[in-house]
Amino acid sequence: MKRIFHDRRGDFAQFAFVVPILVLTSLGLINLALFGLAGVNANNAANYGARMGSVAQENPMAYASNAASSKLSAASFGDYDITASVVGSGRGSLICLAVTYSVDNYFSGLARLFSTPGSSKTHDKFEKTVVAYFRHEGW
Repeated sequence: MKRIFHDRRGDFAQFAFVVPILVLTSLGLINLALFGLAGVNANNAANYGARMGSVAQENPMAYASNAASSKLSAASFGDYDITASVVGSGRGSLICLAVTYSVDNYFSGLARLFSTPGSSKTHDKFEKTVVAYFRHEGW
């Protein structure tokens, strides 16, 4: 009975099967966490920029873009693109600030192995756009 409990012949085989799965799962979770954090940064910058543009006395689009880019300057990863627009004119117009963010996909090479033969689309980056709207204050 003692020999059965101290038998270690299958330990390396279990280790060889489990470790690659755990490593890939961990890297995937880290990749998605970075994408989520970049999304939070983009959302906060879009809200802040649109809010600052709504209280600007003149040229609200430039003010909103500058405020959002100053907020994103502290972000240490991710690529961000800011687009500002104004719907209407004068006080009460709608200020729209869109921030497109992207993060590198660490599994793009692995995704190419499992893609369909006719698809040429590469998934090198995760990308998404967040939009914030504020009304221009009337003073």
